[in-house]
Order: sequence, then structure tokens, then C-alpha cells
Amino acid sequence: GEGGKDNFIRRQILPNFFAFELMMAPYAIGHMKVAYLLESLGFQMKGDDAFKLYLTNTLEMDEIEKQPLPFVASLSEESHKAGEVKREPVLVILGNPPYSGASANVNDWTEELLKTDIDGAQSYYKVDGNPLGEQNPKMLQDDYVKFLRFAQWKIQKAGKGIVAMITNHGWLENPTFRGMRQSMMKTFDKIYVLDLHGNSMKKETTPEGSKDENVFDIRVGVAISLLVKTPNSEKADRTVQHSDLYGSRENKYEILNVNDLTSTNWKQLQPGSGFYLLSPRDETKYSEYKSFVQVTDIFPVYSTGIKTHRDAFVIDTDKNALERRISQFRDLSLSDEIIRKAFNLKDTRDWSMSKARKQLENNQNWKNLISRIAYRPFDNQYIVYTSDLIEFPRYTVLKNMELPNLAILVGRQGQVVGVNHGWNLVFITNKISDVNMFYRGGTTVLPLYTYRDEDNKDLFHSISEKKTININQKLMKILQDTFIEIIEPEDILYYVYGILYSKIYRNLYKDFLNTDFPRIPFTTDYTLFKTIAELGERLKDLHLMTSDELNEPVVRYQGQGEDIVKFRRYNEDEKRLYINENKYFENLEPEVWEYQIGGYQVLDKYLKDRSKQKLESPRHVIRIATALAKTIEIQTEIDDVYLSIEKMPIIEI
Repeated sequence: GEGGKDNFIRRQILPNFFAFELMMAPYAIGHMKVAYLLESLGFQMKGDDAFKLYLTNTLEMDEIEKQPLPFVASLSEESHKAGEVKREPVLVILGNPPYSGASANVNDWTEELLKTDIDGAQSYYKVDGNPLGEQNPKMLQDDYVKFLRFAQWKIQKAGKGIVAMITNHGWLENPTFRGMRQSMMKTFDKIYVLDLHGNSMKKETTPEGSKDENVFDIRVGVAISLLVKTPNSEKADRTVQHSDLYGSRENKYEILNVNDLTSTNWKQLQPGSGFYLLSPRDETKYSEYKSFVQVTDIFPVYSTGIKTHRDAFVIDTDKNALERRISQFRDLSLSDEIIRKAFNLKDTRDWSMSKARKQLENNQNWKNLISRIAYRPFDNQYIVYTSDLIEFPRYTVLKNMELPNLAILVGRQGQVVGVNHGWNLVFITNKISDVNMFYRGGTTVLPLYTYRDEDNKDLFHSISEKKTININQKLMKILQDTFIEIIEPEDILYYVYGILYSKIYRNLYKDFLNTDFPRIPFTTDYTLFKTIAELGERLKDLHLMTSDELNEPVVRYQGQGEDIVKFRRYNEDEKRLYINENKYFENLEPEVWEYQIGGYQVLDKYLKDRSKQKLESPRHVIRIATALAKTIEIQTEIDDVYLSIEKMPIIEI
């Protein structure tokens, strides 16, 4: 009541509530807002009364040294008081921490916090007692992850408490965060996750296929996490609850405003060992799926695609234009400043433009470095494949694609885009590949062969022609013993490719394809194996544009005038795709126009990347459309036999 209000605020709120803010403006506004709030409650500050909002960086433990200058002295005092709070027990931590993949908080203390077991809180860089084993765990360096780790550490240290934060929702199911999820489940005995979705980067929609909006003006989806640690809890008492919220921003606000923990429709999860997912999935079906062979176990040598950090400079559809650019780049009579401005080049931590220019100027055979690259689905371009220009060339694996080879390209994480498109992060190539072959990147290259470098040199130019089969030898032996037939390496690759294009397979296991590398069921029936392999080979020929089936085009290019791509306008009634007012592709079926590979609408993406340019090859667009139409037909043939494969599986490999 009113009689106890002053004492409650003075003796409980002011001594026990703290806030940290890094930026000066919100720090000042925060003080003003708290003062106004207390005044609205009828409370008047007296004497030493103060709200403990400190100007500090939560993720730094070092305090500012004391200085005689007034402003610095004040900052030092703030830093000292904040440091005391960071060291004291805290029972409740709330916040909306920053989301930043390129963290502004990289220091020895945060590294130790993330990578070691502190006060019983398990490191995020291991899972089930083993190292995480991620090739690129940089997402664990996101600022919001560090804030959650700080909060977890404080509650773990206190032995009880609550964390309530709204953050990027990526940590709920991304494989990189599986150690983080396990660590959270060891610290907190009650976990509530309200996934607010709204991820425009994943093109999220509602389950009905309508628009799903973010609660903030950002692209990444968000989630509210309520993490509770009760003292002396037993492992059997631990629960994980999950709920989804889709729809418009206004609808989400309304639901959030009128509901609380008790009125939310929670679904209890049973996160399984290995991934500890904090999102729903059918665990019964997962046990079956888990018995399949992961593609990275089938093809044990693999890598992500190359990452240049300067695609517009080092990659081009026109080989001559690329050669002209590089000729100017290596011409040292032109100053660094001219080159930098002409090509919009910037130095990075791992790359110096000046150094790269000198190295290329000394290489008289630089034109031999120009290779073809699988840049996007059905879009092979030219690249200067050298570490002088590319920051992550992935030589160790991708050098093998400079010689005769095939590679399946897969994405480790998929997404369902709308209601008509499921998982589709798979393609094939006989060239080096870009990391962004698929929407949102992360393309993994699984080559069929590796070529030994008998001189033990790293550069692909000196490698031996002798090749080794990059397929699990135990798998090959089991297949040959099962079939009593000689199985060629290509047959296995074609079989895998065929399975990954089964729409039944994609639908059955969509929840699992969204969280890790695909797993492949192998059949004991040789006839079924060969059928899928032959269909996979047809897909390979279509997707590499080497199939005779492309000689019977399904569309025609019509109209008069220039071939400039001014827009992409599809008319479903006419079955025409217009690229400008006069030119169009006719007889294009809707399912071919809408067909997706790698999260890209294939035809739309190809033309979009040539916007405002002259279409270099209308015939190539016709061949893409034909390949897609034939792909749809082959997928139906694969589905006709797919379920028979699961009735006669090879149980253990």
C-alpha cells in the first residue's frame, strides 16, 4: 500500500536494481526516465538516493584507472561501481542485448567466458564432453551470445535466479550453438522459449503461407527466452517449453501484451543428445533418420565454398572484362589510390591491396589463374583463383575441382520458404564453387575424387594427376558385399544426388534437413539402387547442361528489339516471362518459373543478376527452363520408388 511505498523503493528497489549502458545518450535518457517514473509514483529522491544505472560495458571486467581529470574521474567511479556489481551475486538479469556477428567485444575475458567451463557452466565450444568440431564457429562470437553467457555465468554462480532476454532466435536450432544449448540445459532447470520468428533473411512465413513480420525493424528473427534456475533442483525436474508466434507485427504486439507465462500455449520438448534443439521436431522420426548415413561421412573430405570478400572485382561473367580489370590492378604505374577508388577496394585484416598488386605484377602467368566457378545455380562465371585476391580460397579441398571431378553441393541448414517450397539446398558441379551458391550462403562442397600432391605442395598447379576416391571405404565394401556387384564411385554419388531430389524424402525429413547435413538411406535392393542412381545421373547431366534432353526446349524466346533485362514480369495466364516491353519467353509453366534451388527462384535469380544488362545468352535461359522442367519430371520418377527404399534399408553402416 501507499504507506510502505517509500520504504520499499528506498530500501529494496534502489539498493538492489542495477542497469548497465554503454552509450552516453541512452545512459542519460535512462536516468531521466527512471527519475520521471519515480516521480510519477510520488517518490522524491533525498540525500544519497540514486538509481544505479552505470555507464559501462557489461562484457568488460577491467575498470578504468583513476585519473585527476573531472570527466575521466567520473567515468572511473562509474566503472568501479559497475565492476562491484559484476562481481556480486545477481538473481535476475533482463535485457535486449545487441546482435552483432562482427562482435565489438573481443577480449581475453569474453574468450575465457565462452571457451572454458567457469563456475560449473559448460563451455559453448564443446558438446557431450567433446570439442564442438565446427570449421567456422564465428557465430558463437555474436554479441548476444556473449551477453547470454554473462547472464548464465552470474546465475550459475549465484546458484539460483532468472534470465529473461529477447535475442536473435538463431541459437535455438543452428548446429553451431548445440554446445551452448547443452550448457544452458545444464545450468537452468526450467527453460521457456517463445519464438517470435519474423526472419526475412530466411523468408519466413506463417504456417499458412502468409506474411510473417518481425517485432523489430531488423531482418533476423527473434525469440524471448526465460531461463530459470531453482536451488537444489533434480535433473528429473528439468523441463524445456516452447511456443511459436507468427503473423503481423500488430498481432504479435497484441498477443504479447495480454499474455504471460501462465497463459501461453507451451509445448514441452525433449531435446535429444547431440543437437539439444530448442525447437519442436518429431523425435520418433528422428531416430529413424539418424540411422541414415550423413553426407559428410559418405564424402569425408569436404569444405565450404570459396569466399572472396570482393566478388565484384574478382568474378565476372565476361572473361575479357575480368582480364582488363586485373591488368590494370597489376599495373604499378597506376597509384594505389587510383586503383582503390576505381574498383572500390578496401584492405582487410587478412588482405593488403598494395601487397597483392606487387605479387600479381611479378606473376607473368597470371592469366592461367583464371578459372570457371559455379557461382549460382546454372550460373558459371569466371574467377581469378588466387590467394592474392581471394581471402578464403579453400585450396586444400577445392584444388581438387581444377581437375576432372564432380562435387555435390549441400547446405547444412535449410529453410522452408513459403508453403510451396521445402528444403532444396543441393546442386552439383564440376568446378570450384562459391560459398554463396545457395541463399544465405554456407555451401559445402563434397568432391567425388581427391588428387594427391606427390610433391607435398599446397598450390593446385603442381598436384599429381593421380586421384583417390573420396568415398567412405566401409560404405563401398558394404554396398558391394550386399549387392554382390562392382559399384562405381559415380554410382554412389548419383544415388545420393537422386535421393536428395526426392520430394517425399525432403518432406518426410524437413525438420532435420533444417538443422544439419542431410543423411542418406541406402537400400539392400540392387535394382532400386541402380534406378535411383540412373535418375541421379540424368539430373547431373541436366544440371551441368550436358544432357541431350536439353535439345528439346520447353520454351521459346519471342519478340523484337534489344535483349536488355529491364524487369522480370511473369504472366501466368499467358505463360510468358517478359524481360522488357518487347521480349519474352513463352510457354513457361508456373512450376518451372517458381522452381527453387538453394533457396533461389532459379530463373528469377539468373535474370536479376543481369538486370539492366544485355542478356548474353537467351538460349542459356531456355536451357535452364528446360532443365528445370525435366528435373520436375525426374523428381516424380524418384518419388515413385523412394518409399520402397525405406522398406529395405541397410540398417548399419
